[in-house]
Amino acid sequence: MSAKKPGKLDVTITYLEMAHQPDRPPAIVPPGKVAIVRAEEPTVSFYRYLYNTVGEPWLWWYRRQLKDNELGAILSSAENHVYVLYVGGVPAGFAELSLILLEDDRTIDLSYMGLIPEFIGKGYGKYLLNWAVDTAWSFSPRRLTVNTCSMDHPSALGAYQRAGFTVYDQQTEIIDDPRDTGLIPASVTQANKTATVKAQKDGEFDNSDTLIVDFPDRAR
Repeated sequence: MSAKKPGKLDVTITYLEMAHQPDRPPAIVPPGKVAIVRAEEPTVSFYRYLYNTVGEPWLWWYRRQLKDNELGAILSSAENHVYVLYVGGVPAGFAELSLILLEDDRTIDLSYMGLIPEFIGKGYGKYLLNWAVDTAWSFSPRRLTVNTCSMDHPSALGAYQRAGFTVYDQQTEIIDDPRDTGLIPASVTQANKTATVKAQKDGEFDNSDTLIVDFPDRAR
């Protein structure tokens, strides 16, 4: 019996860039015990926990297919910076900056950013994004880039635009459904089909009047 062919997903990828540092106060910290710390050469197991837990509802699949030695080489690179958001001592999300093009092209890419599901809708998304942008600009690039796709949280594109990114390209790809290829459990429901109403209700990216705090030097 031949193996069942995986289903296909149409994915629209939107590419954004930022050419100037935003003219705003530093990132605003939500209430409570909140910290962002750089994970220096994180273990593959810890990174997979972050990547898989944050990305599973949005069908993040690409780094799941990498072997441990392949992923480890990325994580151990001095040009790859993983910053972990902690809330009350618990990992709540992460942001990842790639500085691989910084020397030659003066470009930094926000490779990944997201929250663990239990922390969505509590104001941490806007804080983490603005903090990541502030930290990226502290390296004096000429340009920041990021991309998001139609499988991501429905508020992601708007959040990037409000943070100061502008769209410069868009393309559509057809991919194998990672739930059919075994990269992601078949029981996972694509979260962005139901997340739009919740994001609007929770006000995930609403403004906050909490204390202004920033510590990019400590995090690096």
